[in-house]
Amino acid sequence: MFMMINMYIVFMILLIFYVNWNVYILFFIILMIIYSSFNLTFFFSNISYMFGVDHISYMLIMLSFFIISLMLLSSNYICSPSFLILNLILSMSLYVIFSILNMFLMYLFFEFSLIPLIILILGWGVQPERLISVLYLFFYTLFASLPLLLIIILFYLNFGCLFFDYHFNYSISFLLHFFMVFAFLVKLPMFMFHYWLPKAHVQAPVSGSMILAGLFLKIGGYGLIRFMFIYEYLFMNYSYIWYSLSMWGSIVVSLICFIQGDIKCLIAYSSVCHMGMCLMGLLTMTYWGLLGSYLMMIGHGLCSSGMFCMANLVYERLLSRSFFINKGMINFMPSLSLIWFILCCFNMSCPPSINFLSELIIMGSMMNYFYWSFIYMIFISFLSACFSIYLFSYCYHGLFHNCYSYSFINVKEYLLLLIHLLPIFLIMLIIDSFFF
Repeated sequence: MFMMINMYIVFMILLIFYVNWNVYILFFIILMIIYSSFNLTFFFSNISYMFGVDHISYMLIMLSFFIISLMLLSSNYICSPSFLILNLILSMSLYVIFSILNMFLMYLFFEFSLIPLIILILGWGVQPERLISVLYLFFYTLFASLPLLLIIILFYLNFGCLFFDYHFNYSISFLLHFFMVFAFLVKLPMFMFHYWLPKAHVQAPVSGSMILAGLFLKIGGYGLIRFMFIYEYLFMNYSYIWYSLSMWGSIVVSLICFIQGDIKCLIAYSSVCHMGMCLMGLLTMTYWGLLGSYLMMIGHGLCSSGMFCMANLVYERLLSRSFFINKGMINFMPSLSLIWFILCCFNMSCPPSINFLSELIIMGSMMNYFYWSFIYMIFISFLSACFSIYLFSYCYHGLFHNCYSYSFINVKEYLLLLIHLLPIFLIMLIIDSFFF
């Protein structure tokens, strides 16, 4: 099954030289194949060739192909064969990361996925500052990932096995714990290791921003979940350090959102805030914390990707992402005001979105871990609502520099935004399937 999907993607690379206008339809076909093929009655299903899918990786694989198909749908001006090949390589590496059972191969594709993303930012970014953002992205990832490689080598030398379901010995070494999680904390990103994210988001094209927000941040959470099952006692001993930093950092980053002058920069900092909440849920080491963080990863991947699409639609019309120029959009593009408002509401975790449910579950697990953390959670939720309302009201209200009203958004762009929105609350109808 896994080799079939990988070969499917390889032959798609050959196919795009002949049909380069509807490759996203082929990604939706992959989605249908994955949806109908895996049997998740057991913990792992379809184990073969060091691949396997469980409840945690299943929805992340679906999210990967879903977001990449929307990336191709949004990039209607830059669909050259080289661009499509990069997206296919990215999809294959993400698929391997989320379904591989071997630590070293996961690390290999974890690092390899950085190369097509850097080419995407350098090749299709607009501003010259993209060179600096690529350096930030490269060195943050390289510096954080080398300790993880040393830990994987240590595991192989001591135990002779690198599979995630192997029982590794008991340990209380903080150094082992730090080396194990540092790469994933940077990729998530946690507060204090997040500075590469706004740089990369702002300079990336819309497809790069979508895959960064929708998928690359989820690799960090997925890696933490996998390594948490290996050394549970280490996480129970030392997770309070990262928990405290995330709790304080989410409040600080929420305040930073209010001083941004760039729409994409504000959305990028809001991603740091939400991923901080996701990390707090994971570090409580409870069933509800894991479930809430998992739901938040899926909901944030769809919502944040949709917000970057909307910011790109405004940028294509006005050639600016500045708050001081993008004012009065309700006169300029009135038909998009409702979709933009719904996206901002989902970003602040309003019902009936999956983000609302995940935030409630995370709040309960945080109070179970540390009772007084509900005070911090109230501040985080309040500030999240504030900067989401600030984003909507600053863009869509005010005086626009033209005196007439018109809307020239095409049907394809409405379809793209609605496909982002619908799964966020349709997943609520099948929420019982997530109680794994």
